[in-house]
Amino acid sequence: MSFSNDVREEIARSITDRDRQFACLYGILLYSRIFTPQQVVLQSESPVFARLMPVLFRAVFQAELRPDVRTVSRGGDQFMVSYTITDAAQIGRICEVYHIHPEKREIRLSNLVNNSLSAFLAGVFFGCGSVIDPNKEYHLEFNTPSALLCGDLQKVLGSIGVAGRSLMRKNMYVLYLKDSEHIEDTLTCMGAQQCTIELMNIKIRKDMRNKANRVRNCDEANINKVVSAAMRQMQDIQLIIRCGQLEAMSPELQELAELRLENPELSLKELGELLSNPIGRSGVNHRFQKIAAMAEELRKRAANS
Repeated sequence: MSFSNDVREEIARSITDRDRQFACLYGILLYSRIFTPQQVVLQSESPVFARLMPVLFRAVFQAELRPDVRTVSRGGDQFMVSYTITDAAQIGRICEVYHIHPEKREIRLSNLVNNSLSAFLAGVFFGCGSVIDPNKEYHLEFNTPSALLCGDLQKVLGSIGVAGRSLMRKNMYVLYLKDSEHIEDTLTCMGAQQCTIELMNIKIRKDMRNKANRVRNCDEANINKVVSAAMRQMQDIQLIIRCGQLEAMSPELQELAELRLENPELSLKELGELLSNPIGRSGVNHRFQKIAAMAEELRKRAANS
């Protein structure tokens, strides 16, 4: 089961009374890809859609409408269910009930009574919407059939605080959401509260994984810095020893140099704690700077000799 189908299952269960059924069917019809005076076609690969459509038609039109129902195999377990109406009188009845003008389809808020906006959005989602599994990415979109309907839907979503962006794709006007919180608000409004909770849980798991990765990467970077610094310090000390200058260093620097050679894996803080007179990290770093300066001077002498 896909996340998108889970959303359809949940919002279908929320379409319970006639007002919500009326608004849901309105959303499906209004945003159908084909709606002309000669033909209305409603299509979906969703089994939820196939179960819901007869219920909605009976609730709103009783026996007045008799769509031609066809199921076409798309390969494997995939099937396309198509509801087609070609009778001019029946199409005229749909237009009369919902005040739809096929040549200029637009949202009529007067069709949405008794707080049925959520059911209307559910219908639009059934008709032209999809949402990607949030484990992969955050993306919800509506493939609307006209610029006017795309703009109307953008305004309706804006009324609930959701900002969508639009683009053209294969002659369809796509309204899409990328912001996870806006997707959550849309799912909740449509009646998919459990799917909203699942999306939020996925976000929490992703955030935890990202934080763990950042900590691990930070730890690795710190380890690499410690190793690189220790290697430079040991090279400096070994150069000083080869040049017979170890005894020329102060007792404090000699002790630190010997500790570093014996403990190449320790941090500056840990080295400082092992000194006969323990000092902090900054004190150890200052002493290594003196050792580095001494080694650099020996290198210059060797280059000039």
